[in-house]
Amino acid sequence: MSHEDATHGPAPMGAVDPEPMHRAVDALASTLHEYVKAAVGVRAEFGASEADEDPRILALEDRIGRLNASLFDTLHDALGMHPDLTSSVWEPEGGEAVDLDDHTHPTDAEAFYLGFLVTASGADATIDGVIDLLDAAGEGVAEQLHEGGYDVVEWAASRGEAPGFGNDPLGDEEGHGR
Repeated sequence: MSHEDATHGPAPMGAVDPEPMHRAVDALASTLHEYVKAAVGVRAEFGASEADEDPRILALEDRIGRLNASLFDTLHDALGMHPDLTSSVWEPEGGEAVDLDDHTHPTDAEAFYLGFLVTASGADATIDGVIDLLDAAGEGVAEQLHEGGYDVVEWAASRGEAPGFGNDPLGDEEGHGR
């Protein structure tokens, strides 16, 4: 039985050693604590925009990106899953809870997609930074659409596949809509 059959197959896997996955989480958590300590120190010395570009912060962000990728690979290799562990999802303002499963869209709503195939080619670039850039760009596009007279019912930035929007029969039902 190959890795593809055992790990990605439809059958339950049975016994799995979770220790390598816990080690990957511990390495990431340790580096996140290191980042907080460094960020507090750098911010005490510099303004926010300078702190964002401080080489110590950039180096730690790169390490965190690499450790996120390592955690993804560890989980994927062991379990065959494709974990989405780097998305940022904010709760709605005002304490309102939104249940996306119960959310319905107007019948005339249509999904539009803009896709990119990306590699990290620069010395300071990490592939994990792409979703942050796309998320920021998505916010701007949603605002432009609204200003242009369109109602943006949901929008999402996703990695791997186009996001689904509940009623979208072509989507994957796992988008992180706003």
